[in-house]
Amino acid sequence: MKIEVILTPTELPALAGRDLRETVCIVFDILRATSTFVTALHQGAKAIIPVCEIAEALAIKQKQPDVLLGGERDGVKIRAAQTGGGDFDFGNSPREYTPEKVRDKTIVSTTTNGTRALRACVGAKAILAAAFLNLGATAKYIHQNNSKNILLVCAGTGENRADEDVLAAGALCELLARENARPAFSISSQIARRDYAQAKSDLLGAVRHAENARRLLAIPELRDDVAFCSQRDVFPLIAKMEVDGSIRVCRS
Repeated sequence: MKIEVILTPTELPALAGRDLRETVCIVFDILRATSTFVTALHQGAKAIIPVCEIAEALAIKQKQPDVLLGGERDGVKIRAAQTGGGDFDFGNSPREYTPEKVRDKTIVSTTTNGTRALRACVGAKAILAAAFLNLGATAKYIHQNNSKNILLVCAGTGENRADEDVLAAGALCELLARENARPAFSISSQIARRDYAQAKSDLLGAVRHAENARRLLAIPELRDDVAFCSQRDVFPLIAKMEVDGSIRVCRS
């Protein structure tokens, strides 16, 4: 098994020139897109459709009026001034996605970094949306499917490295090292493993110091997202992007 980590979003454009057909991509946007998607699926959402632009989300809504719209710009819910119409149904807080709101619903989501990172992996053998919330289940999927080439994609914050994403990648590397005989870690995956080893005794404390966490902690209605998204293995599900571009619970 070969394990590589994309540490910053500036590396994402290069994926367009790579052959990913034999690579399993695991995308982390801990604060908060992938944490939100995993939560929504656990709460009964039928599917998440990640798109890059607000206009794409609105176009899908026009064709499929029953879908719900979620996402953020600059960390906060997308409002009518940005859509030319109404507010989105949800922001990007996982705590918004309750069973009574999302059960059996399809949610179209656009976020600053997370949905772009997921779309950048199109063409891979498999694409998983992962978070601390479902880390163990994600590791189990990789192990059971005998995956050979693993690319962990850290969505980042703006154009910067997101420490919380790198910590999650390092945590997954640690789990994979336990289950596989002598995996080959790239330099980038060694960096992620080192960072996680230094932080794991106080993971929440480390996450709280990250750039995006500091921004969320300064917004009263969003500050609890930081602790929520730092929880380990709350949801035993695998969130997999299908060939139609939707993310659903993987049953196999």
